[in-house]
Amino acid sequence: MACFMNRLFKLQFLGPCVLFAATLGAELAALALQYAPSSELLWFVNLRIFGIFQRSHALLGSLVGIDGLQFFGVALPLFLLACLGLVVRARPAFTIATHLSAGYAGFLVYAWQYGVPTSAHASLGPVAVPTGAGLYVMATILGACLLSFAITHLLYFQAVGQEICALARWLRPRWTIASTAA
Repeated sequence: MACFMNRLFKLQFLGPCVLFAATLGAELAALALQYAPSSELLWFVNLRIFGIFQRSHALLGSLVGIDGLQFFGVALPLFLLACLGLVVRARPAFTIATHLSAGYAGFLVYAWQYGVPTSAHASLGPVAVPTGAGLYVMATILGACLLSFAITHLLYFQAVGQEICALARWLRPRWTIASTAA
């Protein structure tokens, strides 16, 4: 059971790691596009594969105009916090990293929806979802972050259960002594 819990503890690292790798890929694709703006492959990678980051950059740019904020301000600190949690085996570091990673993955989905033009009619309209490689990138990020989020909660509930069992074992002798004395 301890080996299984150790694997789950390490699996929490997946969400922040995938978010970091995808954000790094998007930043590198954008940087490469600056050096070779006529490359069709780089345009495809930048707009089709990492298009979710383009829309979130546009949304963040309207709020905060800092270049590289998604990588240096979000993904890198979350990755480093998760690395700290993995090396030191600190639950709070993993908890913060997985929760904020899941929140940022949700923001990426929101940013994708935010960039879609809306119409003003009362109906259940279609939801914009990226297609092709963009869908796979978004689903991988969201799935990995939500899996890490769920594992963090599972390990927390398991730790709380162990504490309750330890408390019950500690109180049990006192109950039996009190019932035999009466």
